[in-house]
Amino acid sequence: MKTRVVVLISGSGSNLQALIDAAANADYPAQIVAVISNKSDAYGLVRAQNSGIATAVLDHKAFASREEFDAALRDKIDSYQPDLVVLAGFMRILTADFVNHYLGRMLNIHPSLLPLYPGLHTHRRAIEAGDATHGATVHFVTAELDGGPAVVQAEVPVEQGDTEELLAKRVLAQEHRIYPLAVRWFADGDLVFRDGKAWYKGDVIPASGIKFK
Repeated sequence: MKTRVVVLISGSGSNLQALIDAAANADYPAQIVAVISNKSDAYGLVRAQNSGIATAVLDHKAFASREEFDAALRDKIDSYQPDLVVLAGFMRILTADFVNHYLGRMLNIHPSLLPLYPGLHTHRRAIEAGDATHGATVHFVTAELDGGPAVVQAEVPVEQGDTEELLAKRVLAQEHRIYPLAVRWFADGDLVFRDGKAWYKGDVIPASGIKFK
């Protein structure tokens, strides 16, 4: 039985596409059972539909509060009976109640080497800080924004003359490699969340995550 995955998106869904491509392989241990967006014009919905994956839209603007939206989103997600929830460019800050409902079975990918640069504009911040390296982190989601334990990180060099767009493109290419990998680890039972930490094959993962080579 493959691990059932629900993916949440808000935009183009390039990381979703990487997961769809990985799941198309017969030996991949996870299947995407639904894609849910808070924006009806998110291109990721088209990607899902083109692959025969169920889709749903919950417009956050139709709800009176963040709590009401999160409650409705939780109910919609749970209707698909997922084993894992994957955030792939889902541009909503989630309430603690929602996060705790999925604690240990929700992953996110963030375009920085966490704990550096939580939040937005990560590429600009890395360039302005004069960092030699930048990258992306897959982490378990906790109530602290971008603060859950890291699973895997991929690094890219910050090159002379880099713009935000150039750096973002190189980071995104690495995101497409490490996100399907982390989902595979979870589906295989190698990756677990326990005692507030991420564990891989019985060992605690370092605070900066497993380094992807």
